[in-house]
Amino acid sequence: MPAATGDRFADLPAGPRLCYRVEGPEDGPPLLLIAGLGLDLTSWPQQLVDGFTGHGFRVIRFDNRDAGRSSRIATPAPGRLRQLLARPRPGAYDLGDLAADTIGLLDHLGVERAHLAGMSMGGMIAQTVAARHPERVATLTSIFSTTGHPRVGQPARSTILRLAKPPARTAEESAERHLSLLSHIGSKTFPPDEALERTWATGAWERSGGVNPGVPRQISAIQASGDRTAELRRITAPTLVVHGDADLMVHPSGGRATAQAIPGARHVEITGLRHHLPPGVLDRLVELTTGLAQTAEAPKTRSGGTR
Repeated sequence: MPAATGDRFADLPAGPRLCYRVEGPEDGPPLLLIAGLGLDLTSWPQQLVDGFTGHGFRVIRFDNRDAGRSSRIATPAPGRLRQLLARPRPGAYDLGDLAADTIGLLDHLGVERAHLAGMSMGGMIAQTVAARHPERVATLTSIFSTTGHPRVGQPARSTILRLAKPPARTAEESAERHLSLLSHIGSKTFPPDEALERTWATGAWERSGGVNPGVPRQISAIQASGDRTAELRRITAPTLVVHGDADLMVHPSGGRATAQAIPGARHVEITGLRHHLPPGVLDRLVELTTGLAQTAEAPKTRSGGTR
């Protein structure tokens, strides 16, 4: 597996070894970015990271277990039938385990409290951290994610059919698969940069060492966690829920349900956005997340209003 600039490693007490990167001022407020299903830390666009560091954040990105350069878990992956029937193997890890990994990384870095932002599955992990470890979360930004309730946030049938294809076997095939899927789940209103996406897909393939057998286990983790609506009601961190109104991977109902479940959450639904972070929305996402952090950190008057 090739070396990658800025990659560091944390051996967690629970077992997994996580790969991570840190950018921005050492004394800046920590902002932890949690990637989605099968994605590595490079899936967060550098333009977005630079926008956050430009606002003074200390940005931390990492590969979840079974992704990127982090540990592959030895338990057998669920077969396709189990995935389709949403029946995880006994002993499968779940979102709680991925949340525990996240806390383990914060402990490794000596970060007591951080702003969290997660996309898709990463949003589910961030939600779980915020619900179970409220003292560690300054704010929560949940991006095109959902609650786990079976009647909301479900992918379109056209998306499921595309995801059912066997995994790519070469870097070139992986890049073509990525661009093909992106033509479906990406936005026409906010078009992706095709050259940048091809470069990213090739780099992610090489960085992870080729075929990743861990994606089915991550799918199983989501399924094993079930409906988390009741748990989301326990979140106390100031929360922003961002979703596209045309999302074909996680239906917009998932974002609406997330915002309804979390007390006081702000819901922003972006017209024309689908399940991707294209260049045209990155500045707005930086603005929204930074605004949430600034509001949370503003001093309060005795009456509870902001000064």
